[in-house]
Amino acid sequence: MAERAGRLLALAPKRARALVLMLALVLLAVFYPNYVESLRDAAVIGDFIPSVGSMVVMIVFTMMAVGLNIVVGYAGLLDLGYVAFYAAGAYTSAWFASQQFEDISFHFGAVGLRSDLPGIHLSIWLILVIAGFFTLAVGILIGLPTLRLRGDYLAIVTLGFGEIIPQVVRNADNIGGFDLTHGTFGISPIDSPGFGKTLNDVFGLPESYQQSFDRTKLFYLTALVLLLVTVFCSVRLRDSRLGRAWVAIREDETAAAAMGVPLMRTKTWSYALGAFFGGIAGAFYASFKSGAFPADFYFNISIFLLCMVILGGMGSVWGVLLGGMILGYLNVEGLATIGSKLNEGGINFDP
Repeated sequence: MAERAGRLLALAPKRARALVLMLALVLLAVFYPNYVESLRDAAVIGDFIPSVGSMVVMIVFTMMAVGLNIVVGYAGLLDLGYVAFYAAGAYTSAWFASQQFEDISFHFGAVGLRSDLPGIHLSIWLILVIAGFFTLAVGILIGLPTLRLRGDYLAIVTLGFGEIIPQVVRNADNIGGFDLTHGTFGISPIDSPGFGKTLNDVFGLPESYQQSFDRTKLFYLTALVLLLVTVFCSVRLRDSRLGRAWVAIREDETAAAAMGVPLMRTKTWSYALGAFFGGIAGAFYASFKSGAFPADFYFNISIFLLCMVILGGMGSVWGVLLGGMILGYLNVEGLATIGSKLNEGGINFDP
């Protein structure tokens, strides 16, 4: 039966084979929490299988890498300050789903909370949208004065903005007596996603992720959906008229301008749309960690995301997915596991 299925798949058109392979990978990803424990018990590979919690982190950073690929891979703009959008998204989640602003008591769509809890508490699903458009606006504001530059000059200016934003976050705990970011302590806790009591009673959807026994699994599945939506949007943008204009600018900016491509507007769109997905990823990750902390938004994150794009191949969505998951795994669990295995085998790198 398997041999016959293999022959049928080989005879199918190339596009159909790609769709079947993609569907198989998506199904494997969806059911990963159900079989990961069996894999972790395996003799040889078990110790190298990432946990579901580690997979959430890997998927979130891969999502940011796909967003950065719009800027670096499609439009060819070297952005060394992408961490600024990650921070903007995380603090958007912190402002609208925590007790940071205790003088205000406003609830709209928040789940699993007391109605008298101080602070602004919006639904996390609404906050993801707000974070996306907020970071899109931030991307436009940063992009307008910088995208007239090229090459190394653009990289230096974006690096500057990437360093300015974390400093603003650290020192914005006293702006004329107003505490915006709670300084180096960060903002915690941040509300958890959920679907509320009504949808829980009718459809069996979890009322609140935080109160569920499958909290990590729920965050994993949500992160996977967000990544798939990001990939879909990225592919559609690449094949659109705007995407072709980005590629034209990447290949030869002077020729693109001569052919009538509006350089400034097209570059700004790439910067803004890349920031949009980075903001959503940052807001979701802050909810997963239940906090937004300045120590998370350092320059190495921008370089780390850029390495994902370069490893996968600039402009290749599927390559960035693979590069993001590989580097994400090495960063979260892989290097520590490999190091411990080497030490167990008698190889010790300690001086």
